[in-house]
Amino acid sequence: MSAATATQPLLDRFPAGAVVAEEGRDQPTWRVDRAVLADLARALRDDPESRYDTLLDLCGVDYPERDERFEAVYHLYSMPRAARLRLKVSLSEDDPVLPSLIPVWKAADWFEREAYDMFGLRFEGHPNLRRLLTHDGFVGHPLRKDYAPDRRWILTEEKIYLPKLTAPATEESMFERMTINIGPSHPAMHGTFRFVAMLDGERIAASEVEIGYLHRCFEKMSETHTWQQVIPYTDRLNYCSSFINNVAYCRTVEKLLGVEVPPRAVWARTILSEFSRIMDHCVANGSTLVDCGALTNFWYLFQVREEVYGLLESLCGSRLTVSACRIGGLLADLPPDFEARCRRLLEIIPSFVGDVEKLIDKNRIFMDRAVGIGRITGEEAVNWGWTGPCLRASGVGYDVRKAHPYDLYDTVEWEVPVLNGGDVYDRYRLRMLEIRQSMAIIRQLLDRGMPPGPFVVDDPHVALPPKAAVYNQMESMIYHFKLIMDGIRVPLGEQYVPTEGANGELGFYIVSDGSARPYRIKVRPPCFPIFSTFSRLMEGHTVSDVIATLGGLNIIAGELDR
Repeated sequence: MSAATATQPLLDRFPAGAVVAEEGRDQPTWRVDRAVLADLARALRDDPESRYDTLLDLCGVDYPERDERFEAVYHLYSMPRAARLRLKVSLSEDDPVLPSLIPVWKAADWFEREAYDMFGLRFEGHPNLRRLLTHDGFVGHPLRKDYAPDRRWILTEEKIYLPKLTAPATEESMFERMTINIGPSHPAMHGTFRFVAMLDGERIAASEVEIGYLHRCFEKMSETHTWQQVIPYTDRLNYCSSFINNVAYCRTVEKLLGVEVPPRAVWARTILSEFSRIMDHCVANGSTLVDCGALTNFWYLFQVREEVYGLLESLCGSRLTVSACRIGGLLADLPPDFEARCRRLLEIIPSFVGDVEKLIDKNRIFMDRAVGIGRITGEEAVNWGWTGPCLRASGVGYDVRKAHPYDLYDTVEWEVPVLNGGDVYDRYRLRMLEIRQSMAIIRQLLDRGMPPGPFVVDDPHVALPPKAAVYNQMESMIYHFKLIMDGIRVPLGEQYVPTEGANGELGFYIVSDGSARPYRIKVRPPCFPIFSTFSRLMEGHTVSDVIATLGGLNIIAGELDR
């Protein structure tokens, strides 16, 4: 059932022309008058025929030549119906104001702050509408088309943001209050995050997190490079599983191009994505455990990462930031011993993971540190925009690979693990269960055998011709020259493609103007809405709980700050 069909009675509640469906889009898309946006959002969430319970993403797009210069683009998702919907609101440069949707979806908090920071869109009713990824001394809005990419603003000491935390207090507790700061340069933060908390005795009464210390404006850099040149930048998002980032970006561009990736490349992408997921989960759990004092397990799990690095290195020569995908396929053909290397990994990984489970699963010290800590219900997590292992540990079995299969995930048998604790312990356990499911996927694909054929699409407008042909055929040399000098020409259009990253739904929303460079790229980092919930998770907990919870959420600074 399409979004338009499912919600027609709902649309009849609004004035004619206030909500208009756009035809020919990659997913149901409505252009909405901002006067009805708040009421429409609430109706879409609450109406039993729609039930759009998650705000996946919100971004701005700048069209300087239009009378209404800006577009605010909302991507909604219905967990019960597995349905997507895009809302677009046009705004003038003189009055770029919308109603805040925080009362409808808590996830809107940071998304609206980001749109304000990057584009200058203002959201009426937002309780804390200030910059998010840039500092308070920054002038202008960097993702506007008239903002020069090389412009810089130095943060001076007098413009450093100082949180002003408040919480209800009794006369006695006022004398026991203390404000502490952790980060951004602190080993327990797992990246450049800043956490400021007001302690009432040993318990956290109020807190605030600050991000953006690793912000490079990936999306602005993408606009000044060709489509293929963006791939190395995707590596720097979640650098613990960079291959999945490559796949997610390339899949989106391939959808715009209408390119069908060769079976050999799809097979390899699926296998390497699952090995990358295993590696990422091992890093997440290893870091969580070492933060809780379980150092031995850290070495066991990081050995798995080193072994997977070896596999990736055999393909592309790199270990951490691999840039192994290309639009239309892979960087290079698979090495001759690829299958043997994969089978060796499937033999050794269970022993490392199994030993950690024996040491930890029923370990009283770890359970005291993890059970009931950082707990969130499934309903609340969905409203905050959570996806991935953290959401599945709260009882919601949403996985892009099952709900919207891609590559070869619908051709193999595997399960989506779901736990109900919603705490640090169940996030650790769920990642362990997912490691075994990833191995099952890989094993079935290996048993099926490597497909014959090319490793990249045979289209000279997308992929470079073979070197032998370039040296010996005039036509191939011309195609090679054109691709190097002008890049790929992606047709006019827009596309949002979700991929199941190691931390959840990794989505790329791309707008193309038909040129050799992206007009707009918006990446939906899965840990962004998760970390926006951190202060809520830490209420009433201790500082030691902060460290354990942060490790279990697996917040990656490169993905978070972009």
